[in-house]
Amino acid sequence: MIEQLTKGAIELLKQLIETQSFSSEEEVTASHIEDWFKRYKIAYKRNGNNVWAVNKNFEEGKPTLLLNSHHDTVKPNSAYTKDPLKAIVEDGKLYGLGSNDAGGCLVSLIAVFTYYYNHDNLKYNLVIVASAEEESSGPNGLNSMLPIIPNVDVAIVGEPTLMNLAVAEKGLVVFDVVLTGTPSHAAHPNDDNVIYKSIETLQWFKDFRFEKGSDALGDVKLTVSQISAGKQHNAVPADLSLVIDVRVNDAYSNEEIAEILQKEAPVTSITPRSLRLNSSSIPMEHPLVQAGIAMGRTTYGSPTLSDQAVLSCPSLKLGPGDSTRSHSADEFIHLHEIEEGIKIYVELLNRVLIPAKAGI
Repeated sequence: MIEQLTKGAIELLKQLIETQSFSSEEEVTASHIEDWFKRYKIAYKRNGNNVWAVNKNFEEGKPTLLLNSHHDTVKPNSAYTKDPLKAIVEDGKLYGLGSNDAGGCLVSLIAVFTYYYNHDNLKYNLVIVASAEEESSGPNGLNSMLPIIPNVDVAIVGEPTLMNLAVAEKGLVVFDVVLTGTPSHAAHPNDDNVIYKSIETLQWFKDFRFEKGSDALGDVKLTVSQISAGKQHNAVPADLSLVIDVRVNDAYSNEEIAEILQKEAPVTSITPRSLRLNSSSIPMEHPLVQAGIAMGRTTYGSPTLSDQAVLSCPSLKLGPGDSTRSHSADEFIHLHEIEEGIKIYVELLNRVLIPAKAGI
């Protein structure tokens, strides 16, 4: 059955690649995923462009394990040499937009959910969500599904990790910063030129360090990523704008990061755009992590953001593919990564879901 599901998963991925599905434009890819569930006689529901289902023998009172990945993509960059919306297989690689991030993960998890769908006597209930708007952190993605699906106790989020265990993930807070000075004609003296004042402020942000590190995620990383001031050459502006990107470890909440910067930063104002994209982690002693370690998978902390950020339960990021290929030109995934990924997912879940005296 695994071989049949793997073949079908690869064909589904080709369909997804060849269907435009930029964030908030995933209507047709959602329909392709519905077709899979119909083919395998899986009862499913659709909310917006999110498609979800629970295992056939779902039992109230059991803990619930969420399997999640997304079917939206970013827009292709200008460096593509291949058609990003064409599924091309060359030398064992499947090229196409979203092949690696995160189509390979999604179809693998769909195949694994299908494999376990009819099983009974599982230790966990299963729920799968093929979600929308992950790339844009939009309002109609996984976050919109959490009040609808059964309460989740633990999650596997499918993102490319080379099938190693991302046991923690940094959160994100983006800040809009304003500095003010005295506007003037450029020909006249001005001891309160906001652009010159920004030199000291930029140095402060460059040198600032948050005190608490993390074994899994290292230090909080603060980066000035945008700067804007002035509209004409002969006028000193009244204000200057900065954008600050802060990648948050699991030693701080996003609210704590905002409180510290609002208290310490030498600026006129500093305002977080959102505080909802939190860091995430799963205890090393959790059965999912211990099962993966027993299988020889390595653990690490991930610097990149995913739908884990909207979950309040322990979550593990795990999937076929390589994160360094995500959002790159001529994106691809090796076919053998999907084949191996499905087998590893099945073995991992077998160790966690199946009672010791039962067999498959």
